[in-house]
Amino acid sequence: MDKDSKNSISILIANYNNGHFFKDCYESLLAQTHQDFEVVILDDCSTDNSVEVIKSIIGNDERCKLFENEQNRKIGYTKRKLVELATGNICGFLDPDDTLTPNAIEKVLNAYQNNTEVGMVYSNFILSDDNLKPISIHKAKQVSSLDSLEYYNFDGEISHFATFRKDIYIKTSGIDPYLKTAEDKDWYMKMCEVAPVKYLDEDLYLYRVHDGGISTNKNGDKAYFWHWVALIKMAERLNINIEDLFLEKFVRKEQFESLERKLEGQKQIIHRLKKNRWIRLGNKLGFIKMFKNL
Repeated sequence: MDKDSKNSISILIANYNNGHFFKDCYESLLAQTHQDFEVVILDDCSTDNSVEVIKSIIGNDERCKLFENEQNRKIGYTKRKLVELATGNICGFLDPDDTLTPNAIEKVLNAYQNNTEVGMVYSNFILSDDNLKPISIHKAKQVSSLDSLEYYNFDGEISHFATFRKDIYIKTSGIDPYLKTAEDKDWYMKMCEVAPVKYLDEDLYLYRVHDGGISTNKNGDKAYFWHWVALIKMAERLNINIEDLFLEKFVRKEQFESLERKLEGQKQIIHRLKKNRWIRLGNKLGFIKMFKNL
């Protein structure tokens, strides 16, 4: 592959124990309308038979290159290494348990050709169940400045299908190998800091929700923690104070408001009970012992 070609793209896949999902992932690449790509897969010492499964699926496809970490190094290190292994100047991450829509690569490459100044192109994703049945569409947003909430990416304003120019990426410190999850939040912010980014309002990525996902379901709170680690590092880079932002977001606003609504509803019920004349009469007659606790 010509690494300087405008049409060259490297699809980067970090795998850990997700080989059983890889067939869907690979078949979505075979279905692409644009077939000039390479696939770089790096297995992070899976404890299942992922490597054997992936080898059997890719067969003799010369576009696919499979590598293995010498020991389990987690997602930050693995994705950073994938970028180093890529030969295309445009790179895009695809998780092994997810898939792309057939026109995803073509749409992304067209966006780069029409917006030569941008360093990153990203799109919407289709939230899907364990069997890749669509549930809902997650809409991303355009990030235009570093002092906007969109830049902090609390609500997935930048998300899948996220791609970048490698010659712009190397102007940053790269993906942080220390981060165990939310490593994408980290490099999204870094890319915003060095070049304009482009939101492509297209649904190009199917994101599978399952118990093994590193940032979904039971792992959501861990991902939230590592997101804040990335934000603190960002604040150090830009020499800004995010203390107020932390205090605002630390207690999740939606959870707090939901609890507040429940408590207010309970107060109203108790208030109505206290005013009910039959309950008041029952209390006077000694029939309702709980009245004094209301």
